[in-house]
Amino acid sequence: MAELQFFTGTMDSGKSTLALQTNHNHAARGRIGRIFTANDRGGEAVLSSRLGLTHSALEVPAGFDFWDYVVKALTAGARIDYLVCDEAQFYSPLQIEQLAKIVDELQIDVFAFGILTDFRSVLFPGSARLVELADRMHVLQVEALCWCGKRATHNARTENGAMVTDGEVVVVGDVEQADEPTADVAYEVLCRQHHRRRLTAARAKAVSLAPDPLPFG
Repeated sequence: MAELQFFTGTMDSGKSTLALQTNHNHAARGRIGRIFTANDRGGEAVLSSRLGLTHSALEVPAGFDFWDYVVKALTAGARIDYLVCDEAQFYSPLQIEQLAKIVDELQIDVFAFGILTDFRSVLFPGSARLVELADRMHVLQVEALCWCGKRATHNARTENGAMVTDGEVVVVGDVEQADEPTADVAYEVLCRQHHRRRLTAARAKAVSLAPDPLPFG
């Protein structure tokens, strides 16, 4: 029986890498699939991993209809055994419902990959609908780490190095690297405690480098 499976984790937990590996494993067994993505850090119509792996994909704009696409492809004689859907947090709830319908009515497997919450710690609508509808939900076992060494559970957005908690929900950026210049807009994974305190790696470093307070006699 076909299934709708949702693979989730914070940024930097290997979701896109697993999406590419999933496609490879099924294609190696002679199955034919389609790869979809939305707002990938690598640009339009590409599925990219931070390990440097990439694959061409179909971009999912706001009005894209998965059901219409698949039915038209099958009617034209194409074979589709599965769909790999990366960055699924950016899909609309209606698009998630279309994916569920494809599984139920056409018996095509759907493997969706995405993060649960945005930089405000609020569920993405697409991810929320996946939690409600998925046959199986998998939390990735590759744990991203906060700068303090604890398991990262939250995605933080930084602007010019400072953490922000308001603004547009969808702003494309990548996880900031310690050896790269500070980006205008970037993301950082944090544990809940440091997300709540807005204590990013850069701010923690600045605090640790601050001179000690003067002693009082």
